[in-house]
Amino acid sequence: MFNSKFGSVPKFYVRAPGRVNIIGEHIDYCGYSVLPMAVEQDMLIAVEPVKTHVLQLANTNPLYPDFSTSANNIQIDKTKPLWHNYFLCGFKGIQEHFGLSDLTGMNCLVDGNIPPSSGLSSSSALVCCAGLVTLTVLGMNLSKVELAEICAKSERYIGTEGGGMDQSISFLAEEGTAKLIEFSPLRATDVKLPSGAVFVIANSCVEMNKAATSHFNIRVMECRLAAKLLAKHKSLPWKEVLRLEEVQAKLGISLEEMLLITEDALHPEPYSPEEICKCLGISLQELKTQILSPNTQDVLTFKLYQRAKHVYSEAARVLQFKKICEEAPDNVVQLLGELMNQSHRSCRDMYECSCPELDQLVDICRKFGAQGSRLTGAGWGGCTVSIVPAEKLSSFLANVHEAYYQRSNRSLAPEKQSLFATKPGGGALVFLEA
Repeated sequence: MFNSKFGSVPKFYVRAPGRVNIIGEHIDYCGYSVLPMAVEQDMLIAVEPVKTHVLQLANTNPLYPDFSTSANNIQIDKTKPLWHNYFLCGFKGIQEHFGLSDLTGMNCLVDGNIPPSSGLSSSSALVCCAGLVTLTVLGMNLSKVELAEICAKSERYIGTEGGGMDQSISFLAEEGTAKLIEFSPLRATDVKLPSGAVFVIANSCVEMNKAATSHFNIRVMECRLAAKLLAKHKSLPWKEVLRLEEVQAKLGISLEEMLLITEDALHPEPYSPEEICKCLGISLQELKTQILSPNTQDVLTFKLYQRAKHVYSEAARVLQFKKICEEAPDNVVQLLGELMNQSHRSCRDMYECSCPELDQLVDICRKFGAQGSRLTGAGWGGCTVSIVPAEKLSSFLANVHEAYYQRSNRSLAPEKQSLFATKPGGGALVFLEA
């Protein structure tokens, strides 16, 4: 197909995997550790550097049209999260990191088997893949950590205020182990998952595009505002506080104590922009221009108490999950399952990032043998992840398939992409032979 598109053959290939976040939802951008693993599904790009300064992009999927642009004049349209813009994010991130102006062109054919808008990070895998492609074409070197940090930052060109988990696991993943990913500074620690259990991904078949919706960015702002109000409540310099984790770090207290302070300082009723201004002693104009992102300036209510409660409790669940994996008690699968169930409840009730189909799918998974099941990824659609005792796997897959996919005609989705067991895969890499 490369030959029919470009009339030549690729010089090298780059792959970057998608991921499933086992626990720790919506907390990376608050500064807290998360616990993902790479999946086997990935983005693959075939590359041929060319002498012209033109970037030609094609996709094996006919739904995604060809695109070409000058390599020296990259424009990313935030209003339309088109597929090629994710490639341009990775390209531009590397270009700006090295301060390069005169860039060589390339022909790229993109292929991928990560279901789009499913919460398995197909978009971040494409950003990472493009970043590694660009680095390789330039003949430059960066560590995996540097690459992850550049790609996390550059994905924001498309308007998503994400936290960096997806890019980090795409580069830092290793086969056979999940990773605890910590931020500032970015680092990854192996977490050995229990051998008697399998993690199963089930796609709700409700698509949710993170950059195309304001839900995600509103949550980021609600967490930022909650952090500022908590900091003000504790007489900290709130103007420089951006993340909930910073409040805990400045106070030097436990997550459990942060939950108590949240109860004390914030009220469950939604806050209006006017009330937030009153609490912080600033004008509406200052709130809009100095704190809120452009796409959240017209939001009328903010739920600060609920979002902070979710973040601090979810951050604690991540640490408990890792501890249980390390200690490996006899009832390890049951204990991990309980944490995943608590996580889903918090995502549904406190963070409000679930949807009826995800809740139904989670219930079905638990009914047919999952010890724990939760939404994974941003939510509002996409996938669930369930921990299933190995001996129950085949009956679990058959029953969930019948109860969720066959009954509602969702089986129109390609089977392999809807329901599958997964094991931790390796990270992004460059290879010369397909």
